[in-house]
Amino acid sequence: MTLFPPKEQLLREEIVLVGKLMYERGLIVAADGNISARLDEQTILLTPSGLCKGMMIPDQLITIDMSGRKVGPETAANRHLKPTSEITMHMEVYKQRPDVLGVVHAHPPHAIALSIAGISLADCMVPEAIVGLGLTPTTPYANPASEENARAIREVIVGHDALVLERHGSLTVGRSPMDAFFRTETLEQIARITYMLHQLGGGQPLPPHQVEKLIQARRKLGFDRAADAADFCEYCGVCHIEGEHTSPPAPSNGSTAELVQLITERVMRELNR
Repeated sequence: MTLFPPKEQLLREEIVLVGKLMYERGLIVAADGNISARLDEQTILLTPSGLCKGMMIPDQLITIDMSGRKVGPETAANRHLKPTSEITMHMEVYKQRPDVLGVVHAHPPHAIALSIAGISLADCMVPEAIVGLGLTPTTPYANPASEENARAIREVIVGHDALVLERHGSLTVGRSPMDAFFRTETLEQIARITYMLHQLGGGQPLPPHQVEKLIQARRKLGFDRAADAADFCEYCGVCHIEGEHTSPPAPSNGSTAELVQLITERVMRELNR
């Protein structure tokens, strides 16, 4: 007979399934990665430290409060276990994003490799990335499992559902652990495509008028986030969406050539609408 309420038991089973999928698809190895779910405003369910996330059972998961203290019923399977070492990063996400109900941290190899090479995923190359993820920023390197790591994601997670952690991995959030996992999977797929593009000599981004249509689709699906307007203006040249307007970055040092180029791009975008 289960020790847990039905809702919590289902979340435990979902987290175990997500761990298996991450392990099977090469997004983590050995004891890498961690997964969590919000049980209520004060309680988080998360994976333990030191276990292979592809081989967990529901009773091994640990419940903590927002101070990081273990709470809830202990089981024979989790009594000797400690919460994930990335506990501060998970708690920071839940503090900054009341809407988030699931968090996944993985070590996707292509995303990590690109971050080490200084190649960003914040571009407008692939439609699925624009609609489903938005633009994915890379946070500066911080030691894993440190307070510095939690600080590195603090501000940027407010406006994004997916981050690349430089040299470290990925952090994705969603309405459930499975929702967050799907974003991890998409992020690594985009990283793989980006890696291939660089092997082939690069590629052309989608034109602004096409990006604008994808942004509108993103909004209709309810995927839009606080950082979208600034991100799409800076990286994709789309600074006017559905009546909203965000000024493009000012040219550096008052350069006439940059100003002319900026005005030309704006005029061409308006002509293509």
